[in-house]
Amino acid sequence: MANHKSALKRIRLSERRRKRNQHIRTRMRTLVKRCREALDAGDTSQATDAFKVAEREIRRAATRGVIPKQRADRSVGRLARRLHALSS
Repeated sequence: MANHKSALKRIRLSERRRKRNQHIRTRMRTLVKRCREALDAGDTSQATDAFKVAEREIRRAATRGVIPKQRADRSVGRLARRLHALSS
């Protein structure tokens, strides 16, 4: 356990950030899962709505540094490709 005041503060901040990141990541994964389920079901309108919500959350997670920007782009691209294939 840390003894210095600054080290104790660092522990508190790290824990706060970890919980925030965990919340953002969990929410993002849930929305992506909903989008995939809508795509699997073949419902275009529901899939489009789910994609919009999932894309926004993925981009937000990348902006906040929870996931790398490249991973966000790749995830959105894969979902968009599936949505486009469903729409066609």
